[in-house]
This record gives sequence, C-alpha cells and structure tokens, in this order.
Amino acid sequence: MPSNTDMPNMRVLLVIPCLNEAKTIEPLLHKLHAQRGDTDMLIVVADGGSTDGTPEIVARVSETVPQVVLLPNRKKIQSAAINLAVQRFGEERDYLIRIDAHGDYPDDYCRALLEEAVALEADSVVVGMDTVGFGLFQKATAAAQNSKLGNGGSKHRAGGGGEWVDHGHHALMRIAAFEAVGGYDESFSHNEDAELDFRLRKAGFRIWMTGKTYMTYYPRASAAALFRQYLGYGRGRAKNLLKHRSVPKIRQAVPLAVAPVVVIGLLALLHWWAAIPLAIWAVACLGYGVWMAVGQRNPLGPLAAVSAMIMHFAWSAGFWLELIGVKARRAA
Repeated sequence: MPSNTDMPNMRVLLVIPCLNEAKTIEPLLHKLHAQRGDTDMLIVVADGGSTDGTPEIVARVSETVPQVVLLPNRKKIQSAAINLAVQRFGEERDYLIRIDAHGDYPDDYCRALLEEAVALEADSVVVGMDTVGFGLFQKATAAAQNSKLGNGGSKHRAGGGGEWVDHGHHALMRIAAFEAVGGYDESFSHNEDAELDFRLRKAGFRIWMTGKTYMTYYPRASAAALFRQYLGYGRGRAKNLLKHRSVPKIRQAVPLAVAPVVVIGLLALLHWWAAIPLAIWAVACLGYGVWMAVGQRNPLGPLAAVSAMIMHFAWSAGFWLELIGVKARRAA
C-alpha cells in the first residue's frame, strides 16, 4: 500500500453531479474536505439547474473551504456533468473521483480508493452499495435492492469486493483512461456507467471492485419515483446493448419477460389462462417476500417484494420501449 507520503503527490479531481440537493450538499462537502488530508483535491459541484438553493449553499461553503468550485451543468444529466468537469479541470490531474450527492460515504472513502488504485495499478476502482431507507416504502425498497430478488445478484449491489470485474458502481478512474475512451456518452441519461465500462474493458483497461470501502445509497421514497427511475434504467440498458451489439446476461434477460407477461395478463378478461404467467411471477415475488419476513426476520419482506415487482416491471417496460423505438418524453 502507498505510504502517507505518496498521497500528496496525487492530484485528484472530485466531481459531484447534483440537482436540488440542498439538504445534503453542505455536510457532504465538509465530509469530503476532511478526507483530503495532504492530497491536492479539487472538489467540483456540477449543478444541473437546482432551484432549492443548492448553488447558493455551495457558493457559501466555497468561501471558507478551499478548492471548492461550482460548475453550471446546462445539459443537466450526470454524464455531461462529469465530462464538463474533466474538460475544464482535468488537465494535469491524475484521478477522477465521482460522488453522488444523495449518497453517504465512510470517513476514509477517498483514501481507500486512491490506495487501491495505486497498489493494484487499476485504471478504475468501483465500489459496492449498501442501500438504506428511512420511511416505510424507502426501507422496503432498500431491502428489495439489497436482495437477489431486487438486484439479480449484481456484484456491486450484493456486497462483492476484492476482484477484477466488468462493471461496478463508479467511484474512481484514472483521468488518462477516462479521456482515452472519450468519457461518458452524453446520449445516455441512465446506464452511462455500464456503457463506459464496456468501452474501458474493450480498450484493455482494468476495473477493480474494492472490498475496502463502499457507499451508502438512499433509494427513491415513493412508488412513482421508483418506477420512473427503473424505467430509465431499462431504457439505458437497451440502448447500451444496441450500441455495442451485445446480448444481456442471464440475470438481465429474466426480468425482460415481466412487461410482456403483464401485457399478456390483460388478456385474462378474454381467456383466463392468459393470467397464468402473471400469477406465477407475482406469487414467486411475494413468496420471496414472505421468505424474507420468516427466514431473514425482516417484517418488510412482503412490501419489499412489491417494490421489487415495481422495479422488475419498470425496467422491463423501459427496455422494450427503447428497443422498439418509443422515445421517452423526458429523462426519468
């Protein structure tokens, strides 16, 4: 592992894409500032047009916390935010760290990422996600996203770590590697991270999933917001597969059947047997929820199953809508 004297020699660009994060941005900036140590770290908040006072808070914090910059992101989406920050401030900097404004991070998060990158000569370091909720629906959704029912065994959702991977939740990247493949594709409002990882791997760059740190993620707090989010995820995944002419993995292919099953189920008004596939899916999900309640002693299991069903259907619907060419009215 690198010694403490190695860290100041690293020049880091830390980017926080955000939109209406007034509740979290100030404590997050102070936490990240405390993680700098002696490292040369420029913190850029790329704001997509917040109307809740977020830019004013960042401006106020920048008066007392050094090297904090507010960068307007007129394109609004996260992929554009990161690209713009790297274009403006990435020159002569070694590493890019991407931070989600609506997440939380351990006190040694940045140092752990940098140490892993140096020790393993990784081009990208990705992290696992621990999903946490507060309200009833959010807690149930967190339980779903932390389970195989909701994440399909995805390594960065399932708490993996300590291995080379094809994809994970973006945390750190060598700026040279990021620029070599052209950065994020700004036509992607969702799934831009997986799309970039595809190009990184194709170009021969290596992605390490660390087991030494993680991020805490807070899921959507309502069914409607969760549906919109996963509708966008489904569209993004389809767009990714179409762009690179690849095929979905098994854990991605299985949920694709959900939207067709629901549509077929509507025919039950004419033929009762049309509801059988829909009933099988619903019973399987709810059964898993009951197992969570009994086997894992999580009383939110049945409600978590409902959240998982919303995610399954929205993701599947988004995928098929993108595949058949039905354009979204607006980004979810």
